[in-house]
Amino acid sequence: MRKMIFFLSLWMMHFSYAQNSEIKIIKKPINYSAERVQLSLEYLKDHHQIIQTSPTIVPKMIVLHYTAGGTVESNYKYFNKTHLENARNTLKKQSTLNVSSQYIIDRDGTIYQLMEPTQFARHTIGLNYCAIGIENIGSKTQTLTEKQVAANAQLVRYLTQKYKIEYLIGHSEYGVFRNSKLWKESDPKYFTGKEDPGKDFMTKVRLQVADLKLKDKPVN
Repeated sequence: MRKMIFFLSLWMMHFSYAQNSEIKIIKKPINYSAERVQLSLEYLKDHHQIIQTSPTIVPKMIVLHYTAGGTVESNYKYFNKTHLENARNTLKKQSTLNVSSQYIIDRDGTIYQLMEPTQFARHTIGLNYCAIGIENIGSKTQTLTEKQVAANAQLVRYLTQKYKIEYLIGHSEYGVFRNSKLWKESDPKYFTGKEDPGKDFMTKVRLQVADLKLKDKPVN
């Protein structure tokens, strides 16, 4: 029995290693200019009350999103801009820093890295300082694909082994952290309701990474 458990453990370790060793990530860096660095530092200070000399984060959480349409290229061009567009008035009142994410996943499951995982990105109010964002090409009417489910699970597994990730949430779920120690937002009125990437998608991704035991709610 002990031998069986031992060999099963070895097989699981090999399986986990194989999954991570096979991950393919295409680097497609957005422009992180000196101005973007400065705006990021100001955002960290003004909204998260964190003063730093470089816009870096210590990842504790992964937040899954969808792009609400477009392609990898159109979303890349959007994130590549330093400043928010005027149409996003609610967000622009808080900061002119454009939104972005560390990763974006195409509908065929191709993973693109737009920024370093430890680089600050504006994608989830109150949690940017500790969260890695993963965007998925899709929308409420353009259902995310099974290939995206598998790619998200693979990327979550890879990042969890690389960093001390404790939480995995969908963008729509971030509100449960508002009264927790993890929440850092100086403006109590700054909050927007979200529905991405969808409950069904989150359920499928979580099933594939259930062994990681990542939390979806604050523990305090």
